[in-house]
Amino acid sequence: MEASSRANRKGGAQSKTSRRGMLKGGLAAAGTAATMVNFGRYKVFAAGERTYSAKTVELINRNLVIDMLSLLGDLGDMLTAGNSKLKDGMAVDDAHLEKLRSAGVNIYHPAIGLGGRDSALAYVARLNAYAAERPDVFRRIDSVADMDAVKAEGKIGYIVGIQNAQHFERPDDVNEFYHLGQRISQLTYNSQTRIGAGSTDRVDGGVSDFGAAIIKRMNEVGMAVDVSHCGDRTTLDAFELSEAPVLITHSNARALAGGHPRCKSDEAIKKMAKSGGVMGITGVRNFIRDKEPTTIEHMLDHFDYVAKLVGVEHLGIGSDMDADGYDDLPEAAYERLKSGYKDSYKFRGKIDTDGFDHPQKVFDLTEGLVRRGYSDSDIELILGGNFKRALGEIWKS
Repeated sequence: MEASSRANRKGGAQSKTSRRGMLKGGLAAAGTAATMVNFGRYKVFAAGERTYSAKTVELINRNLVIDMLSLLGDLGDMLTAGNSKLKDGMAVDDAHLEKLRSAGVNIYHPAIGLGGRDSALAYVARLNAYAAERPDVFRRIDSVADMDAVKAEGKIGYIVGIQNAQHFERPDDVNEFYHLGQRISQLTYNSQTRIGAGSTDRVDGGVSDFGAAIIKRMNEVGMAVDVSHCGDRTTLDAFELSEAPVLITHSNARALAGGHPRCKSDEAIKKMAKSGGVMGITGVRNFIRDKEPTTIEHMLDHFDYVAKLVGVEHLGIGSDMDADGYDDLPEAAYERLKSGYKDSYKFRGKIDTDGFDHPQKVFDLTEGLVRRGYSDSDIELILGGNFKRALGEIWKS
């Protein structure tokens, strides 16, 4: 992306100050309360200008909403904290908490890609600390019963997950991390590991014998297998090897994204559905379309495509971003983020998709699903019902 175009990435007015800082003005409404404005449209956040139809607000307030890949904290803080022992890059202050409350999401899956055991232990400990520090706000989700409870309590739920499995040095490590709270693990990120290949690796030999043992143990303890970043052969092997549904928490249809390697083939999407899994559609621009413009309407095309291919029962949301999106990150953080990926990721002038790039983006998505003719029951499944069902089949508690 062009470093010099920073101020224009969100159209100038949507700067870091206005988007990441605007929520200090407070909420007009959160949860089941919304401020009514003219013509049956509602504000869900006082400091913003966006309004949504009464139908959209009611659908989100009534149903469980799960984002199967989204951070609780601010990605910019995480990336700029570096190795400082004095700054907690994952802290959620009151201003950021308002963003989470205004988002309409009940449960987040704040997984990131990590290295080995030590970094995984530290990350799981920090996620567990959210509920320990603020039990009035956060609840760790370990079971379907927790999902029901977090909705009733009006708290913010989160599922402990990691976007690879390098911390599983032996099958018994799966048991250890399960007891520490981890409930989802990707098999690989973008590169080769002892388990299998990532989506941008040069060669994909599929799941190794060691990887098969890890999948078997994950099935036994009730930890969900996620193949979002896995290479094609590794992805397909996981569906064959797992006795439980396999998830694609955040990816899109390759057929609509110019053949992007991080997206999934029709074959993989069909195998996902056959396993009983669910695919969360992401708002990352280069995973949606390989040309401009790239808007929320093109993101909705992926929902339509997967629904037609395998049924709405296998669709969900996996935004793959923090509350604000990527394009107003501090410049150093933005460049650091991009530098971690190969050229095959095909980053363009923006990372966010137009119209799906702010804290209330799930409301815009729901408006789009209504506009596309999805029924209320279909939208209920997409917002969270499908992932709740699949996780209920995978988890042992």
